[in-house]
Amino acid sequence: MADALFYVMAVAAVLAALGVVLAKNPMQCVLSLLVSFFALAVIYLLAGFQFLAAAQILVYAGAIMVLFLFVIMLLNLGSPGTEDPTDVRMFSRANATLMVVVAAAILFVLALAIRRAGPMPVENSLPEGGLDPIPGLAGEMFGRYLLPFEAISVLLLATAVAVVVLAKRDRRANEESKA
Repeated sequence: MADALFYVMAVAAVLAALGVVLAKNPMQCVLSLLVSFFALAVIYLLAGFQFLAAAQILVYAGAIMVLFLFVIMLLNLGSPGTEDPTDVRMFSRANATLMVVVAAAILFVLALAIRRAGPMPVENSLPEGGLDPIPGLAGEMFGRYLLPFEAISVLLLATAVAVVVLAKRDRRANEESKA
């Protein structure tokens, strides 16, 4: 069952990644990236990396996605007047039909994999302490690599401030040209 779930999540991650690249609406790109992050977190859980899965959800799906949403809102990339309204509709009949066909194909492959595999023997191959010891990881992150960790946080803060400044400058230029 874990193998089938892995394949389903792998297909979901790849399809969501394609959605990030192929979608024309920036909000659809962000939502596709969010689905990809969640699928990767499930894959990490299946591999036995609980801390990495939690970090994937908290850091990438939480903080980075919020940053992307703020950038999109500040730059007004998703405003309705900038694109053709027919491109913004995510759930048109053609898209809904394609989603149903892809979902049916995934369910068919999943059912075939479960039927062929039969009952799987349960074996406990994980070590007693788990695969990702959090105290060792925390010691490295906040001990040996404290300076790079803090430098990245300052860099992200500077990037957010720069985006706000550039967005305000562009709005002022637009307001002055209209007047």
